[in-house]
Order: sequence, then structure tokens, then C-alpha cells
Amino acid sequence: AGPGWPLPSVASSKWDIREKVWEHLEASGLAEFPRPVRGRIPNFKGSLQACCSLRELDVFSRAREVKVDPDKPLEGARLAALQARKTLLVPTPRLRSGLFNRIVPPPGATKEILRRCATSQGVKDYSVPVGLDGKAQVDLVVVGSVAVSEKGWRIGKGEGYADMEYAMMVSMGAVQEDTPVVTIVHDCQVLDIAEELLDDHDLTVDYILTPTRIIQTNCKRPKPQGIMWHKASSVSSEMLGKIPILKTLRSREKQAGKDVTLQDEHPALANTNTAAISNKKVMAANTQPRAAPDSAPVGQPYVESDPVNPKSEGSDTITTVYVGNLPGSLRVSELKSALRELQLIPARLSWQGAQHRAFLDYRDPGTADRAVSSLQGLSLGGSALRAELAKNQRSKG
Repeated sequence: AGPGWPLPSVASSKWDIREKVWEHLEASGLAEFPRPVRGRIPNFKGSLQACCSLRELDVFSRAREVKVDPDKPLEGARLAALQARKTLLVPTPRLRSGLFNRIVPPPGATKEILRRCATSQGVKDYSVPVGLDGKAQVDLVVVGSVAVSEKGWRIGKGEGYADMEYAMMVSMGAVQEDTPVVTIVHDCQVLDIAEELLDDHDLTVDYILTPTRIIQTNCKRPKPQGIMWHKASSVSSEMLGKIPILKTLRSREKQAGKDVTLQDEHPALANTNTAAISNKKVMAANTQPRAAPDSAPVGQPYVESDPVNPKSEGSDTITTVYVGNLPGSLRVSELKSALRELQLIPARLSWQGAQHRAFLDYRDPGTADRAVSSLQGLSLGGSALRAELAKNQRSKG
């Protein structure tokens, strides 16, 4: 563990660990631009030094094609790959417009231009997109982390993109079971993580580089074997809506005879038009102004229903959970992320950030009870949440 700070207790959740790391980096003056590091793969003092150790790894020397995430603390790793004349692949931020960009420095690029190619702006200026048919053969994967243990357990920022990218690379044949995964963090981000906090779709790492150490984890836990469509914590219909390439991959796997049903899909729903119509009704009924989920300003309430799983007409078994004490800085995407991780995706979420509260509608009373017990006291954004069944629990049909 990093020198001089207490490890989280074994029982803590992934969110507790993230909060502790973000808080510690800021409080100790180790956090670097972009700040605040909260909610990000944090950049830290000494990241360049840690990235330079990549050159000392045999797995790096042997690699021809290297995939490095677009996070700021990994800039030095992207530069190392370019300087070593390797093919560098960088995932598209949030996978919005495809899977990877291949960085193509101009012929005879100077050190200065290579340095620019490694920045986020350079990734935009000097790259060509690589799609599902791009025949990528990745020999080494470099990911950012919020926390990682010496055993190779990794915690990202909670949105699941690194796990998703890896699973997609497996599905397209770009990585093999033995493709090594490296993460680059500050020493204080290396800490004990209980194995029971890990999900099947969580990516583990083989090497950890810090400003002072190279740790080989010898992790034996198998890495994800492609996308687990049926797991709510792995893929949700909301993610499908945001990531076009995921939709393409899903239809391909469906054609190949795989079961690609999502956990939050309604088997009774024969076609998506019904979903769209019901969802319009819900939205029309919602007179509050609606903001984009991730950018809803604190004062602006919005209601989101699951578009693939609209409330069936006449259903009268909705149980509502009240969640209070939400910190003013919390974004709705962070609450949704925590709910996904706990596998507690509601049928409908009403966000009232200005009042520091949200309401979650569940069709299954058992799931609602689980939501209350899991969310009560959960630390999110530095505040312990309050959770209870909403006062008005009459039939809502």
C-alpha cells in the first residue's frame, strides 16, 4: 500500500475505495491536471516517470501493436509506444464513434510532434478510425485505474468502459487469453481490494507500474471472455443507446447464434416501437424540463425511464425508493453508475439534485428492498446516503 495512509477496510465497496483514493490524491497534493481528479482516472505527480518503466518490460519490447487508454496519466505510455515505432491504438472516448483510433504520426515526425501525437488533441489530429473489421492484433493493453491491488484486481472510475473495450476486443479477436494488461498508477493507488468486490466482467491486470515500482501480479483470475450481454452490471440498454459499435457487435453475435438478451430487457416486449410509444407517453406526462442525463445541472430535475422496458400499462406494482442526502456535486451519471454496479437498475429514475434527492421505481418489491439496504449509508461523493421506501407506497396503477 502507499506509504502513510490507512487501507480501506476489506468490507468497503468499490465506491468507498474510489472516494478514498480521489480524496487522498487531492489532499496530499499528488493530484495533477485535469482537476479535480474525482470522477476520473486520476492524473498524478510522477505519472511520466511511471510510464517510462514500460520500456523495461519484455512484454512491451516484444509487442508490435499496443492499445493505450486516452486518459491523461497514460500520455507517457502513448509516447513510449510511438517512440518505439509501435502501432498505437487509442480507444475512442466513451466509444461514441467506433472502437479505436490508430495514431499515425506524419513521416519523419520530430520528438516534438510525437509528443503532440500522444496528447488527447494529437489523438484527434493524427489518427484514423479502426472499426470491428479493422483486423487489430493487440499484443499489449495499457489501462488506467483508480485503484489496483498487488494481486491484480482493478477498480476503474465506475463507468465500465475499460472492461467493455476489453470484452469487445475479445469478441473481435484482437486480444487472446494471454495478452498482458498493464496499469499505471501512483503508489498510493495500490491497496488491498477484497476479491468479493470483483465481478466476472472486471478486467484484471498483470503488471502495475508506479513512480517507484514495477509489480508483476501473477494474477490467475481469468479475464473477461467477451461481452456478458445478460449481466446488468456489464451491459445495459442505456449503454447500447450510447455506443453504436456495441449495437453492431450485438447484432453480429446474435446472427452467430449467441444469446444476446440484456437483463433489463422485457421478454414480453415484442418490438421496440411499443417501447418508443410508451416511453413518449411517460416523457409527455413528465412536465419537468429534461436535461441530458450526464449533464443535468444541479437545479434541474429530470425523469428517466428505461426505454427498452417501459412500465406495462395498468401495472400497479411499482415500489418507489427514496434516496436522500445526495451531495450537491453529485451527477446523475454517478448515481446510475453505482446502481449499475450494485445490479439495482430501476425501471424509472427521478432525479431532484437541487433537493439532494432521487426517487427510484422498481417493479419487483424484493429489488426495492435490496436497493434500500444496499444504498442506506453508502458513501457517494463523500456523503452517506439515506435510503428508505418512499412514503407514498399506495398502488400507482
